[in-house]
Amino acid sequence: MARIKLFALGGLGENGKNMYCVDIDGHLFVLDAGLKYPSNDLYGVDSIIPDTQFLEDNKDRIVGLFLSHGHEDHIGAVPKLLKTLPLPIYASYFTLAVLKDSLEDQGLDTSAYTFHEVTAKKTLQFGPVQVDFFGVTHSIPESMGIAIHTKDGSIVYAPDYMFDQNVQSCYKTDFAKLSKIAGREILALLTESLGSERSGYTHGSANLDYVLNQAFNQAEGRIITTAFSTDLVRIQKVIDIALKHNRDIAIIGRKTQRTVDIAVNLGYLKIPEEKLLNLRFIDDQNKNELHNAVVLVTGDRHEPFYMVQRMVKKLDKLIHINEADTMLLMTPPVPGTERIAARTMDILYRNECNVIKVSKHILPPNHASSEDVKLLINILNPRYIVPVIGEYRHQYALKDIVLSLGYHNHDILMLDNGQVAEINNRKVVNITGKVHNGDILVDGILDSDVSDVVLRDREMLAQDGVVLIIANIDPKQKKVVSTPEVVSRGFVFMKENEELIQGITDKFYLVSANELNGKYVNWRTFKNALREQLGRYLYKETRRKPIIIPVLIDTQV
Repeated sequence: MARIKLFALGGLGENGKNMYCVDIDGHLFVLDAGLKYPSNDLYGVDSIIPDTQFLEDNKDRIVGLFLSHGHEDHIGAVPKLLKTLPLPIYASYFTLAVLKDSLEDQGLDTSAYTFHEVTAKKTLQFGPVQVDFFGVTHSIPESMGIAIHTKDGSIVYAPDYMFDQNVQSCYKTDFAKLSKIAGREILALLTESLGSERSGYTHGSANLDYVLNQAFNQAEGRIITTAFSTDLVRIQKVIDIALKHNRDIAIIGRKTQRTVDIAVNLGYLKIPEEKLLNLRFIDDQNKNELHNAVVLVTGDRHEPFYMVQRMVKKLDKLIHINEADTMLLMTPPVPGTERIAARTMDILYRNECNVIKVSKHILPPNHASSEDVKLLINILNPRYIVPVIGEYRHQYALKDIVLSLGYHNHDILMLDNGQVAEINNRKVVNITGKVHNGDILVDGILDSDVSDVVLRDREMLAQDGVVLIIANIDPKQKKVVSTPEVVSRGFVFMKENEELIQGITDKFYLVSANELNGKYVNWRTFKNALREQLGRYLYKETRRKPIIIPVLIDTQV
């Protein structure tokens, strides 16, 4: 009998940062390695990825990294992971293309790593364990579910899926392979939870087709539409309807939104070459006012809103929006972008162009709703179900769905990140174990984590600003040789607070008289004394605590 352990290093109780591990007799199968985007209180943090210290400590036990699809919440942490753990990677052709581009963008040599292209026709063999892949319907091509077969049954990982039948072949659910997997005994199903609060099946695109066709029929000039670069199904939908109305197509952000560029180059986004426009920069001779054009503005999170604002303000190099344009917004705000989305709407309405805002209720969701979850469970008939990919409320909603199918509480494994479910002899025997887990905050492409100290400083800068005091010191003469300069940024307006600035200077001279009284000048003690005394003075006068930076220049150096 196999000893099986299931746990997550990210993705439970949160939206993003998906990383799941299956331990079979000491061999680790790692499923996905994603990032999540930060909340507004994490100043300057670009992304959050899982802490992989556990994997580094157990690197000799890792079989490989198996990727489900090319969205950043499932592959965004791979570049960071490969810098410390050069694991073999198994993924579909398109997912590998997106991943390799991301690695190159971060300066990594892709030839130094091992990539294995997988399809639904391949079964991988790792000793007594087999791994199968099956196609699922999602918003990016070649999305896959993963099945790990052991002698005690199969563990099926089903992330980000739905059962929409009106999609192209590279997006279709592989029911034949899914049925073949269902013919085995399914020990555990790890299924996504994000859409579990939504009743019914995830609806298709019929309503969106109607709205888009209406907009195209009524538009007399250019149509400018926004789309998230990760939603290639929606982008293809706009392209198809544009071709139906005999319009030319331009994609803004194609080169910077590499997923879109890769999809075009590899033929996953199908655009006849003669219909694809390459816009030139606006100048006195060229305004790009192409009345028959559909302009797709692609980007991630806030980027489509930011680009539209530039277009309205006539700051963009390619498109200036005018009253004759139709603006079609298909990018509902995601958490953290509500403010810029609202601001963009205000700016558009002030410009008096024709604005069509597509409701998020019309846009097809990309995740399994309650009936989709029920269908997958009934196809596979798993013994245990583990809700993954979602905040706890999503996991709990999925639990309610599973209970409605006749399962019992002990059949549903509600785990937190790091919590281990141990299965022996086909039964859960323990869910109390823990492995090390946590968050790594990433700023830019730095390898190091953004520490709590750095975040606290950034928070103080955002709230109370910074005060610099700069002075030349002669350590031999033990005196200040120039009048100290005080600089305030984000704290007070200096011209209106001359008395406060003079008080800072006076405090500086008092501290200097004490610190320059000894045989030698201890620069560290000098600066610490300045921070302490000036901090007390400024808090007493303003009830604020700016960051204080003394800059003491040794004139003898």
